[in-house]
Amino acid sequence: MNHELLSRLDVITEEEKAILSGHKEVDRTLYYSPEKVKNSEVIDSSMVLRNGKLIDIRPHVRFVHFPLHTHNFVELVYMCQGKTTHLIDGNKIELKEGDFLFLNQHAKQEILPAGRDDIAVNFMILPAFFDTAFRMLGQEDSALRSFLVSCLTETDRGGNYLYFNVSGILPVQNLAENLIWVMMSDDPNKRTLAENTLGLLFLHLTQYADRISLSGTSFEEKLMIRLLSYIESEYRTAVLREFAEENGLDIYSLSRIIKKATGKTFRDLLAQKRISQACFYLRNSDLSVDDIAAAVGYENTSFFHRLFRRETGLTPREYRLCKNPVI
Repeated sequence: MNHELLSRLDVITEEEKAILSGHKEVDRTLYYSPEKVKNSEVIDSSMVLRNGKLIDIRPHVRFVHFPLHTHNFVELVYMCQGKTTHLIDGNKIELKEGDFLFLNQHAKQEILPAGRDDIAVNFMILPAFFDTAFRMLGQEDSALRSFLVSCLTETDRGGNYLYFNVSGILPVQNLAENLIWVMMSDDPNKRTLAENTLGLLFLHLTQYADRISLSGTSFEEKLMIRLLSYIESEYRTAVLREFAEENGLDIYSLSRIIKKATGKTFRDLLAQKRISQACFYLRNSDLSVDDIAAAVGYENTSFFHRLFRRETGLTPREYRLCKNPVI
């Protein structure tokens, strides 16, 4: 790995200094929401993804045992140097230099203490950030695509982690370093760079199915993969009835499947995709807001404005004028 990146990641943090000075347990106030800090096992995104961010990174904290926990976000772990040992859903995974570990929100994880020279980076990601990656992966089924679909569900259906033994794969290693570099930079195009670098990384990883270790039962929800692909490509005109007919299902049954698998309705998923695309146009084009509304499938601009504010907390104009939209 690049020596400059390693030197920045190798710095002993304040949290690690406290551990080395005698605090032998994880400081729960840094990871768990205040009202649940004493008894929760869920590391809270609001504690590690500040200011509305969809993605962030931090070096893995060394010298301490992380007790059993889950996350309400997706975690990608990249091993920069040395090794770390993870116990996930009852399975022992030893992450070595150059390896990747993906965990969804349902994975139960425990981490054994890492040493001074064991350097890993944790990418903490909310599912909404995977929109570009989904588009780049296309419609072909893969273990990685199935895993990303599992990240949208509120129900534990298995397939909660993927382990990629890709230490010798040069393009994967280059993209991993690029992604870390982007996330540690102050580049004004940081979000776009991170989205596309992550998408390219995923595309390369799908080429190495023989190097993937999956959890006990792989998450294979083919109908949901087809549905998300349909929304991804046809979001402007997508209709639930049309998709149901193409797949030989009645609307009621399909709606129940969607709700059970994702915790959301078809309308929710479609709105999420349309607003995400509208954000892309606002950041990267001079189209008027009315034209953008039409481009993503909304003829009623008043409804589009209300929906955009509900989903983002900003009006389209406020979003466009924001010099540094959160990543």
